[in-house]
Amino acid sequence: MTDTDYPRDWVADVLASDGGVVHLRPIMPSDADALVEFHNGLSERTRYLRYFGPTPTLPPREVVRMTTVDYRNRVALLAMLGDEIVAMGLYEGLAADDKPESAEVAFVVADHHQGRGLGPILLEHLAGVAAENGFTRFEAEVLSENPNMVAVFRDAGYQVSRAFDGSTVHVEFLIDPSEALTSVRNARERASEARSIANLLSPQSVAVIGASTDPKKVGNVLLANIIAAGFTGPVFPVNGPAPVDDETTVVESPSVSPFAAPVRKRIRDPRPAPPSVRGIRAYPTVRDIPDPVDLAVVAVPAAGMDDVLSDCLAKGVRTLVVVSAGFGESGEEGWESERRLAQRVRAHGMRLVGPNALGVANNSADIALNATLAPRVPGAGRVGFFCQSGALGIAILDTAAHRQLGLSTFVSAGNRADVSGNDVLQYWDTDESTDVVLLYLESFGNPRKFGRIARRVSTSKPIVAIKSGRGAMTPVRASRTREAGRDDAIAQMVLGQAGVIQVETITELFDCGTILAYQPLPAGPRTAIIGNSSVIAALAAATARSSGLDVVATVDLGPAVSQPDLSEAVAVAMADDGVDAVMVVFVPPVAVDADDYAHGLMEAVRPADGGTVPDKPVVTTFLAVEGVPDGLSRPGPDGMPVRGSIPSYSTPERAAKALAHAWKYASWRARPVAEIPTIEGTVAEDARSFVREAMADGARDLTAVESAHLLKHYGIDVVEFREVRTMQQASAAARELGFPVAVKATSSSWVGRLDREGARLDLPDATAVLTAFTELKALTGDEMLHVQKMAPKGLGTSISVSDNESFGPLLSFGLSGRLFDALGDRGYRAIPLTETDARELIAEPQAAMLLAGGPVDDPVDTDRLVDLILRISALVDEVPEVREVRCDPVLASVDGVALLGAQIHVGPVPTLADTGPRRLS
Repeated sequence: MTDTDYPRDWVADVLASDGGVVHLRPIMPSDADALVEFHNGLSERTRYLRYFGPTPTLPPREVVRMTTVDYRNRVALLAMLGDEIVAMGLYEGLAADDKPESAEVAFVVADHHQGRGLGPILLEHLAGVAAENGFTRFEAEVLSENPNMVAVFRDAGYQVSRAFDGSTVHVEFLIDPSEALTSVRNARERASEARSIANLLSPQSVAVIGASTDPKKVGNVLLANIIAAGFTGPVFPVNGPAPVDDETTVVESPSVSPFAAPVRKRIRDPRPAPPSVRGIRAYPTVRDIPDPVDLAVVAVPAAGMDDVLSDCLAKGVRTLVVVSAGFGESGEEGWESERRLAQRVRAHGMRLVGPNALGVANNSADIALNATLAPRVPGAGRVGFFCQSGALGIAILDTAAHRQLGLSTFVSAGNRADVSGNDVLQYWDTDESTDVVLLYLESFGNPRKFGRIARRVSTSKPIVAIKSGRGAMTPVRASRTREAGRDDAIAQMVLGQAGVIQVETITELFDCGTILAYQPLPAGPRTAIIGNSSVIAALAAATARSSGLDVVATVDLGPAVSQPDLSEAVAVAMADDGVDAVMVVFVPPVAVDADDYAHGLMEAVRPADGGTVPDKPVVTTFLAVEGVPDGLSRPGPDGMPVRGSIPSYSTPERAAKALAHAWKYASWRARPVAEIPTIEGTVAEDARSFVREAMADGARDLTAVESAHLLKHYGIDVVEFREVRTMQQASAAARELGFPVAVKATSSSWVGRLDREGARLDLPDATAVLTAFTELKALTGDEMLHVQKMAPKGLGTSISVSDNESFGPLLSFGLSGRLFDALGDRGYRAIPLTETDARELIAEPQAAMLLAGGPVDDPVDTDRLVDLILRISALVDEVPEVREVRCDPVLASVDGVALLGAQIHVGPVPTLADTGPRRLS
């Protein structure tokens, strides 16, 4: 066994509970010395609890046994911080004949890293590896005086059974995924990722590396912005002798580790570093700073990054924000430099924002951080903003400031080599200072995970997302051979499933964000439009109706309306129980004081209880101002608008669309909380065993008989059929099934044809069956045909599951037939589905109206159709080796559904960042 033989897909970067990164990998024979050093560094108490005795040193035989593993029956994983082992987990299969699927598990964590949640992380990843190798149960022997170890198993979500035997406790538990286990994993992931972003956005000290004395340099601008914002902690400019790039030589590291970076030797610029930058003492390197440094903002050329990184690693910096360009955006060589940068950062426990980032900001008075290149940052508010592009981010921040849209925090992730929108979303979910989330997305690193997180966040905080172009909802560096428009349509359905408000332009993003930030959500679509211009009111009404609002009243007060009359009309609408939202389209009469009208409008919307936030949302086109006019603002302590301020839009169409977005989100959020249903009559464990046996020789398509057998485990019946190869078998099968029957081709080129040439239907007797068999044999050349019992007449539908590159397994629904497939008239939802998801899915295609029947046809039994969809969803979710499913046709009628055929492909679960043990992308 060599150091390069271990399974690479077991390598993972994970987050500890304190937000720091830990690198996991399988053990290698070359780790022997490091393992001995790790053991020697353990306290006597830790050694005693792990080995049930003092064990001051590891015997050489034990060292060999632990470092020489087969990666199947015996597996050991190391948690690394740099070159140091900080924790180790091991499982070993039990040799007992009565427990062939059980393995004994144990792990130990270095004393100074205990309390960081490394035990549960090792357990989670060991369980994933063990399940991959066919084990289903873990056992462990734990000292009775070590209750923390038993708590690790229990708190991980496993159903633990314990047996006491004097001084020890015998623990057993199944490692197969369960709802409780997944919930615990997601909660741990949420807490650790939120903590890592909190470390980024709430540093106690900041170093600016590359803090030039030249006001035109990036480093000087960064330092100036941090100072101007009034950052509450110490700021350390770093401007040491720069490396002379022309004299740089690169020597490849001889290490076999895949995370080793080239060793660079540089000749330093002999010019001395300046004693200060902007009046603050400067340091040659981060190492020279006498105090701790939490955040380093880096503005040096990409060529000098290795030296900077080494200094930060030695100093113990927790997070880097790299604004420097010249990485992945510059080509393959830059991409390789970026990958190496991210690996080195993570290997030493840090997190990275960028490279090529605009920076980060936190408007909390306790932090007051503006570590960005933006010349103008909005004041404090309750909106979190994430984007990627630096140049665009500057324009976005300037627009937000112009509109008086206050931000809580801002992150520009640049190339997203590490920190992504998913991480920041986890933080905003737990941040009490953020009520609304705005996202400008150019691409997704892990859209499936985004959908999972967004679905949870959207239940309490609105998320507004804009995509920057067609195909933007696909993974970074993904193949663009697929049709981008179809991918975007799928993304819109899946993200809509998660409650994300999707907009098309930056203007619409801010329009929507403003109403969500300052006004309550509407309780319904009923909208009253009040104004002094019939033309503007008509435009507003037309847009409102086309956007899904119900215009219940349009009040034209005339161009010369007085302030009291306007206020009274608005107050009447606010008090009307038949109105859910009010839109005021107002152009002040000539030569009047607009402030009076603004004051009157604010008083008219004031709640009866004297509060400051209206009972229903109000939007206006007051003076055609964008944002929040001074007269319609309820200023907070710092002068920024707070909730209860009335947003204004330059056109009535924009006001109506923003209000419509708020209503659509409110209706999504008001739905009853839908849980993933527990499907009755399923045998998941038997299904898993069947699939694993079917995959003995690798991935493959199941036969029609095997597919029907697998579906049976989830209570799904295929209309009874027989496989036949001769006329005698066809005749016998037809008599056994009972007439009438169908004889059908089995090859893909003949199944599902619009002209139905691949099938002979409603065959009443043996003679007709023999004739059909002979004709189809000659026509198709298929060696095997199917004889199937005729199903009741119904509307042909199609249910499929495919492995989408972006979102993992997606379930789609549409009408059956190649015509509908060619038109792309299908709905899509991410697995697993709730009942609400399933009902919305079958209503998604344009042809779904046929499900309701008509003058001749009865409506289909949609309840049975939904039940079938949920069973297929559960199968793919609980047996992830089921990679593709196609149930076509499914005949839906008033009496139920009949599945005529299914094709299923099984294979190893691909390495997706959101399946199995949690890890960083």
